[in-house]
Amino acid sequence: MSAAVPEPVRLLLADDHPVVRAGLRAVLDTEPGFTVAGEAATAEAAVSLAATGAFDVVLMDLQFGAGMHGARATAEITAVAGAPRVLVLTTYDTDADILAAIEAGAAGYLLKDAPPEELAAAVRTAAAGRSALAPAIAHRLMDRMRAPGEALTGRELEVLRLVREGLSNQEVSKRLFLSQATVKSHLVHIYAKLGVDSRTAAVAVATARGLIRGGAG
Repeated sequence: MSAAVPEPVRLLLADDHPVVRAGLRAVLDTEPGFTVAGEAATAEAAVSLAATGAFDVVLMDLQFGAGMHGARATAEITAVAGAPRVLVLTTYDTDADILAAIEAGAAGYLLKDAPPEELAAAVRTAAAGRSALAPAIAHRLMDRMRAPGEALTGRELEVLRLVREGLSNQEVSKRLFLSQATVKSHLVHIYAKLGVDSRTAAVAVATARGLIRGGAG
């Protein structure tokens, strides 16, 4: 009696760029044991499709234009019992993006310049219920673990990201549902850890170190 053939891993491609989705489909459709079962051009659509139970792994971008962020979509997907595993596939490798995705429940984090074989291996790892991190991402997380007193916390990175966008302390407090005193306290800790004494310098140093994204996006 022949052994049963395992069911293919059903994939959902969530990215707002059709060319990227087409490229991923072209790569993954050639891999044995994979089937691209759906695509989503928005994070909102990805959340809705993931809830149908028709997918095992979601390949999730982080930035979807002006829509829902990929990290939030990841959190909404993984909050449901029996949800598919979410593998973040993005161009962003800042601490802020990595921590947001992992805290949201992502099973893995991969960069879009990863070779096809690394992508396929990460999908299989995620589908098997294990963590799949790109080597560069794992290295950044290890660095954070080695010097926890020097690393900015997830909340500090959130505050700094909003400061970079030009928000005042009052606006940051409203956005994050914090008191202004708490926001000021976070900034004091940020300045100390980065060795700076101003908002502008903090943003510049954090951007240069790859902690937050540059620009206003």
